[in-house]
Amino acid sequence: MHAIEVSHLTKEYRLGALQSLKQSALNAGARMLGRPASERPMFKALDNVSFTIEQGEVIGIIGHNGAGKSTLLKLLARINTPTRGTVKVHGRISPLIEVGAGFVPDFTGRENVYLNASILGMSKKEIDRKFDEIVNFAEMNEFIDTPVKRYSSGMQVKLAFAVATSVDAEILIADEVLAVGDLAFQRKCFDRMDGLIKRQGRTVILVSHNLRQVIRLCSRALLLDHGMLRADGAPAEVAELFYDQSNKAIQANQIAAASESAKIRSSGEIELIEINVLDSAGRSVDSVISGEALRVSVKLMVRRAVQRPEVVIGTHTADFVYLTAASTGVFGARPDFESGVHEIECCIQSFPLVAGSYCVRLAIFDGNGRTMLAGETLKLFHVRPSFSESLQPELRTLHLPATWLIDSKEFCENSGGQSNKEFATLQG
Repeated sequence: MHAIEVSHLTKEYRLGALQSLKQSALNAGARMLGRPASERPMFKALDNVSFTIEQGEVIGIIGHNGAGKSTLLKLLARINTPTRGTVKVHGRISPLIEVGAGFVPDFTGRENVYLNASILGMSKKEIDRKFDEIVNFAEMNEFIDTPVKRYSSGMQVKLAFAVATSVDAEILIADEVLAVGDLAFQRKCFDRMDGLIKRQGRTVILVSHNLRQVIRLCSRALLLDHGMLRADGAPAEVAELFYDQSNKAIQANQIAAASESAKIRSSGEIELIEINVLDSAGRSVDSVISGEALRVSVKLMVRRAVQRPEVVIGTHTADFVYLTAASTGVFGARPDFESGVHEIECCIQSFPLVAGSYCVRLAIFDGNGRTMLAGETLKLFHVRPSFSESLQPELRTLHLPATWLIDSKEFCENSGGQSNKEFATLQG
């Protein structure tokens, strides 16, 4: 039996504010006279969405803001009802949606624990048994008898998360709950979710903008786009599709920008003319092969002579995790830039990132360290898998070829030849 069955699910909302009393009266009069009433347009938050979830599956739901993720969770948790379609849920649900929204400010933390846990379906006996565990996890022993209105927002969400994850339910629905509290508490939240998934085998539906968490925690991912289900499959593949979708949006925004100043901070002394990723023949390309060289060329217009400038060329992921940064600052005898056009090329002999989408960033400083030009996501490029890289597990960031000794026999990753065949046999 499926844990959850969603069939042709549609949820519509009417756009705009509530109608005034005058407009309501005019609409009523129009209907009485057989005339069409003025109606605001409908908005489809979800549009004909269908999927099933098996017992014990961990599903990540990703998509841009407004894609319909939270609406879907509220329908699954039966907080809202669908306009059309059906949702069948087999098992008790614990929803972690809008964590802490049900707290009563004038109640103490202790009173809110009992109130929220009761709302989530726990009996008083269950709450009594788990109360100390909840308070200890939330690190709230000192403040549990203080009114919640005196808590910081972080303290409130920590306590709310501890309550919500203490419920014994077959299905856990979580909306951006792994970003609560400080960094140390976020790690505790992640470990608890990891435990609920791996040790207790619960069915989990997780909405998160942190794609790395989705790839690590989930066995499957769904991509929503403007209320429609665009992809359903392996988390890494669906996340890559979302990255590509986001990169296209970034590119469209860049093209629409009136000038380079929309994406580059500049003192006005140096202007970026163009930036490209090159192949071995010096031609501009949009992709490189994992493990091969990454060549980045930059053409600049220098308005005023600069003595010994430092140029930094780096790369980052689509979600702004910085990966590399090569700097001319390591050279003591850096050349001066005279007025005019200058061309710079930086080559990383081996770019060992796994297949995916990446970006180039650039910064230029004068001899005193003052920023003259800086920008991120100036060039988007893709890394394609090499033969040996394509045989590796998905959960990696770097592709670093390794040599293996198995029963004294050596196996190596190469670009071709017998060693590759042996390695491929091992992987198969």
